[in-house]
Amino acid sequence: MQVDLTKGAVTKNIIIFAIPMICGNLLQQLYNVVDTLIVGKFLGEKALAAVGSSYTLLTFITSVFLGMCMGCGAVFSIRCGEKAWEKLKENIFTAFVMIAVFALLVNGAVYLLTDRIMSLLNVPGDVYPLMREYLLVIFAGITATFLYNFFASLLRAVGNSVIPLVFLAISAVANIILDLLFVLYFDWGVAGAAAATVIAQWLSGLGSMAYTLLRCRELRPGRSQMRIRAAGIKELLSASVLTCMQQSVMNFGILMVQGLVNSFGSVVMAAFAAAAKIDSFAYMPLQDFGNAFSTFVAQNYGAGEEKRIKKGIRASLFMMLVFSLFVSTVVCLFARPLLLLFIHAEETEILSVGIIYLRIVGAFYFGIGGLFMLYGLYRAINRPGMSLVLTICSLGTRVALAYLLSAVPAIGVLGIWWAVPIGWLLADFVGVAYYLVRCREKPGRSGTL
Repeated sequence: MQVDLTKGAVTKNIIIFAIPMICGNLLQQLYNVVDTLIVGKFLGEKALAAVGSSYTLLTFITSVFLGMCMGCGAVFSIRCGEKAWEKLKENIFTAFVMIAVFALLVNGAVYLLTDRIMSLLNVPGDVYPLMREYLLVIFAGITATFLYNFFASLLRAVGNSVIPLVFLAISAVANIILDLLFVLYFDWGVAGAAAATVIAQWLSGLGSMAYTLLRCRELRPGRSQMRIRAAGIKELLSASVLTCMQQSVMNFGILMVQGLVNSFGSVVMAAFAAAAKIDSFAYMPLQDFGNAFSTFVAQNYGAGEEKRIKKGIRASLFMMLVFSLFVSTVVCLFARPLLLLFIHAEETEILSVGIIYLRIVGAFYFGIGGLFMLYGLYRAINRPGMSLVLTICSLGTRVALAYLLSAVPAIGVLGIWWAVPIGWLLADFVGVAYYLVRCREKPGRSGTL
């Protein structure tokens, strides 16, 4: 079902479009959360640390071409708002070839550089063999991740957020079943957990591609659109490179923090692995809402509907704040029961570290919610450079403070946790100030925003 976001009730359309995206990404998070839960409960602390640290690394690696998919998705949405269908098909073909080549190069490079990457992450010796075993399997799903995210971005750009959810639901169920089978029945350890995730990723990647090519003929390029023009590459790169850099900088900063966390040993690694899963599950809907908001703005930007954009900003801001308050309350109040999903009750030291993390970071989800909205806004109105600036503000502050504060013996690991919300809030301030000063003064596609 495709939704034309340039018409109809603003709030209702945003909600209807956002809900499948939110549900879909929550299911996508299940890939690694199920690994973490089963590994933590049945394979122990060191295996949990290995899988959790691997997730941070994999997120960074895939962020490069995921950022390109997001940036190209903004172009697709603008074409949709303009009703420029022939140009859209040409953009689709060019973007697919461009990102596919890049994804394959990345996939090959990580296999060649696995040991060097792990050394840079300060992986402890007792965790190293398990993490390496997990990575050598999980890397086989990188190309599948590209396929899913490219076609999901395309479908969402034209207003269809339901089909990506369907394929994620199928793959999530398969992942859970295969996890239990490979880890508990065949006793394949962390490699089994990784294999379950890879198979599930290929299900969603190939399924979404097959659906788009077979059922959405209006999006399938014909021979006349299967050409790569310099102007098309330039347009897509201008929209996607900065978004790609933004995603890469963001996840590189997180990877640097992971390296710092690793230096505190396997107990802190395990606590961070479990708490980070809860954390990402809690604010993931805010990220997806920001992406849905971005599609809404991009379609209306292409159609020149400035009044709808302003109304959408107000409605989306209110919804984001209400949801953030609710999730923060739940995470802060139920930090211990949530961690017990991944950690045995007798592992009191790990529980204590994880609870502190969740209560510090969880109280400030409105900060990351606002940041996701700002990312979506600037990507949609062809100002992706501002998204990169905000990421540098947020992650630069987080990394710098994490290293500085954690080096103080009286603060230690608490400095890493407090650096997170401080970075979010600083970037929010910069993004809002820029919007108030610059975006209202300078005309957009058809006027001021």
